[in-house]
Amino acid sequence: MDKRLIDAAMAARNKAYAPYSNHPVGAAILTDDGQVFSGCNVENAASPLGNCAETGAVSAMVAGGQRKIAAVAIVGPDSRACQPCGGCRQVLAEFGEEDMPVYLLDGKTGAVLEEYKLVELLPHIFRRKQ
Repeated sequence: MDKRLIDAAMAARNKAYAPYSNHPVGAAILTDDGQVFSGCNVENAASPLGNCAETGAVSAMVAGGQRKIAAVAIVGPDSRACQPCGGCRQVLAEFGEEDMPVYLLDGKTGAVLEEYKLVELLPHIFRRKQ
């Protein structure tokens, strides 16, 4: 596990805008060429218009010219594992392989609480035909 991924997820979580849920989340993506991109959740009074941390990190990665996720780390506000929502699982699947590691971190220490392969979180990945 790349420590830069942990540090980036924790730092992003600390910048989250979550006044409605009080549940700040940070995510960091490691690309196949070693770059790290991060994102945080950004809530909105019109609830469905908020953005998840994972989609923010993917947007940063794509804006940075990258298209391949090698690993992702996600951290919430406390010592419980913060699972990605269903939509974020599919967004991650757009750019990651089935065996891509997904690390869920302890929000207090940054330790890995749970580790999954993407296919374990989304067993029937929807992919576009090429």
